[in-house]
Amino acid sequence: MDSKQQMPMQPAPSLLTVSPSPHARRGMTTSSVMKDVLIALLPATVWGIYAFGYKAALVVLISVASCVLFEMLTQIILKRTVTIADCSAAVTGLLLGLNLSANVPLYVPVVGAAFAIIVVKQLFGGIGKNIMNPALAARVFLMMAWAGDMSNYGQVFDAVASATPLTSINAGVLPEGVTLFDLFLGRNGGCIGEVSVLALLIGGVYLLVRRVIRWHIPVAMLGTVAILTFLFPILPEGVSATLMDRAVFMTASLCSGGLVLGAIFMATDYVTSPVTNVGRLIYGIGCGALVVFIRYFGGYNEGVSFAILIMNALVWYLDMATKPRVFGKKRREKKAS
Repeated sequence: MDSKQQMPMQPAPSLLTVSPSPHARRGMTTSSVMKDVLIALLPATVWGIYAFGYKAALVVLISVASCVLFEMLTQIILKRTVTIADCSAAVTGLLLGLNLSANVPLYVPVVGAAFAIIVVKQLFGGIGKNIMNPALAARVFLMMAWAGDMSNYGQVFDAVASATPLTSINAGVLPEGVTLFDLFLGRNGGCIGEVSVLALLIGGVYLLVRRVIRWHIPVAMLGTVAILTFLFPILPEGVSATLMDRAVFMTASLCSGGLVLGAIFMATDYVTSPVTNVGRLIYGIGCGALVVFIRYFGGYNEGVSFAILIMNALVWYLDMATKPRVFGKKRREKKAS
C-alpha cells in the first residue's frame, strides 16, 4: 500500500456555513450600543454642568459611580458574571443623574442608584429582563420619597429658577423672564439633563444616524403632545385661543420638562419598548397622550416618567397584538379545520 492510500481523505472546503439566524449581522453589541448612548448624552451633560455648576457634575458623577458599584456588588453576591464593562450600568447612572436636580442631597443619587440597579434591574435577572426602565423607576421612587429636594432646581446662570417652567406653563403663561428660545437652549430651571432641548436633539440625531434608535417612538410621542397641546391649550382666562397662542403653548410644552429627554433616551429603551414598528407607534402615542393627561389633570407638573412607566407595563400586550403573521399559518389552520 503506497503512502497516498494511507493518508486519510480530507473533506473539501465548504463555501456555505449552516448556522441559526440571524445570518446578516451589523456588528452591534450591548457595549457598542451603550457607548453610543453615552456619547449621545454628552451634549446634554456638558450643558447641564455649565448651566448648574459643579453641583451638577458631582450629582452625575456620584450617580454613575454608584450604579456601576451596585451592579458589580450585586452580581458578585448573586454569583453572576460581572458585566460592568458593557456600560449598561453607566448609562443607567448617567440617565438617573440627568433626571435629578443639581441641588439634591448627595445621598439621593446613591439611594436612587441602589433602587435602579438592585431592585429594578438585578432582582429581575439583570440586563434584558427588567420590566421597566431602571432610571425612570428610580426617579419616580425619589420623587415620592424626597419630593421637596427633587423639586428644588436652584439657580441657572444669574437667574433664580426655584421651580420648573412647567409650573407656569401649566397655568397658561410663560415663566417671567423666560422666552421660548431660552426653553429651547436651556436657560431655565429643571433637572440637570432635561433643560437644553438643543443638546438633546443633537444626541438624538447621533443615535438615529448610528441606527441605535428608530424614529417611531420619539416622533409619535412628541407629535402626540404637540397635537394635543395645540388643540387643547391652557390659556389665561379671557385670552382667545388664536393660532399664535396655541403655537406658543404647544412649543413651550414640548420644550419644557423632561419630555425630549424621555422621548429620545428612555422611551426608546430596547428592553422596555415594543419590537415592531406598529407597536412602537402605538407605544409612543400612548406615552404622549399620558404625558398631556397627567400634566393637565395630575398632581405632578411633570408626567413623562409616569407615562413611560405605565406604557412599559403594556409592552408585552403591544408586541402580541402587533406581531407579524407567520407566513402560511392561516392557510394551514383553514385546512386543519
